[in-house]
Formats: sequence, C-alpha cells, structure tokens
Amino acid sequence: MTSLLVDVAEGVATLTLNRPDSLNSLDVELKVALRDTLAELGRDDAVRAVVLAGAGRAFCVGQDLRQHVAMLASGDPTPLATVEEHYNPIVENLASIGKPVVAAVRGMAAGAGAGLAFLADFRIGGPKTGFLMAFANVGLAGDTGISWTLPRLVGYAKATELMMLAQPVDAAEALRLGMLTRLVEDDDAVLPTAQELAARLAAGPTVAYGQIKRQLAVAASGTLAEALAAEAVAQATSGATADHREAVDAFVAKRPAVYTGR
Repeated sequence: MTSLLVDVAEGVATLTLNRPDSLNSLDVELKVALRDTLAELGRDDAVRAVVLAGAGRAFCVGQDLRQHVAMLASGDPTPLATVEEHYNPIVENLASIGKPVVAAVRGMAAGAGAGLAFLADFRIGGPKTGFLMAFANVGLAGDTGISWTLPRLVGYAKATELMMLAQPVDAAEALRLGMLTRLVEDDDAVLPTAQELAARLAAGPTVAYGQIKRQLAVAASGTLAEALAAEAVAQATSGATADHREAVDAFVAKRPAVYTGR
C-alpha cells in the first residue's frame, strides 16, 4: 500500500497520508515520501495549491512510535536523527512553498501531525478534530516546527501550556484559539471544504500569494525595516506578473479577472 497518495486536479495537489491502520503515524517511508513530494510540488508551476489530508479517522498522530521503539531496542544510536533527516526538510518545504496550503484536519492531529497542520496556511476541521502536543508525554521536546508555529497561532503563554501539559484541545477550543481557520458541522465535509478552498486559491494570483506568505514570515520575526524591504521585493515581484496586469485590466473593464498563476 502506498503510504502517501498524490492526486492532482485543476491545479490542486491533494496529499493524503495513507496509513489509516496506524492513524497515519509517520514511519520512515511516509516521511521520505512527504519530504520529496513537497519538494517536487514546490517546483511544479502547474500545481497552484496543496491540500494535506489523512486517510481514515485521523489526520496524523505523529511519529510512528513502534518503529521508534524498535530502533531503540536494536541499539540504533541515532533514532532521533529523523528530526534533521526528515522532519526539518519537510517543515522547510512546507514553510517555503510558494503556493497556498490547506490542511484538512479530520480527527486527531498529534505531535508531528499537529506540527504539519500548523504549517498550513489554512486549517479546516470537523466535530471530531482535536490537537495534542504529545511530545512531553513521551519525554521529548517539540519538533516539526511546532516551537515556531504554535506561539504564532496561540501566543507564547498558551503555547507553553499546551506543550508542557500536553492536554488535548477539542475542535471548538481549537477554533477559538486560532488553531483552526474554519470548523464545519460534519467530519465528512472536512476534506471537500478544504479542497473547495484550495480550488478557489488555485484560481487566484499564485505569485502574489507566495509573496504574501514570504513577507508575513519575514515580518513575524524581523524588524520594521526588514518587513518594509520584504514588502518592496514582494510588490516588485508581484507587479511584474501577467496576473497583476490581468487584474488591473479586468478592474478597468469591470469584468472578473482570469489568473494563470504567472
């Protein structure tokens, strides 16, 4: 069984973590597939939005601890080398991809699974959606970029509480805290809603979206001067696109713009 399903339709790439029997826990095969696929999608101009989803009743419960325990039992001296070999590149690929990413968070997102969801630009959840910063429960600190993303979503104090106490967050609380962008009433509607949003974004000005992501990342941890410099680059880059010209022409002509992503 393929651990990562990739479906590309009308500019939207849907990546489905496909280990439902283990609640889509991340073994080496799945981590390598996710790392390499995200790198490929980042270079593919035909893909203009990405959806992350999980097969079955969970989004992703994080590291495959059975595989991790087996590595420890075998005397492998570097079981946590996966952070630098797999998780960090996955994070960098997700954070730097120049197109919108939507996470369809159906069911539980725990540990590294929560980290993956938080790296998306938008997160859609349902009644059974939950988040758990599970790292401390197994005697570990955070990874998968969660020390960077979580405080930006919920604030430093709340992130400390969620990381150290490692208590689950239900869907309603996740929406209140800003961990979810939208909460739908039916779990079966999570993926279609995410794909609908991704399709809308895929039909938009892709370069501008990428530049918005970049300037927000710079501004989140930089100075005002660095933010202004990033804005200048973003506007110059976006302004040179065919999509900008199309948008201006459409505005003057009072018609809908048709974007090509270039």
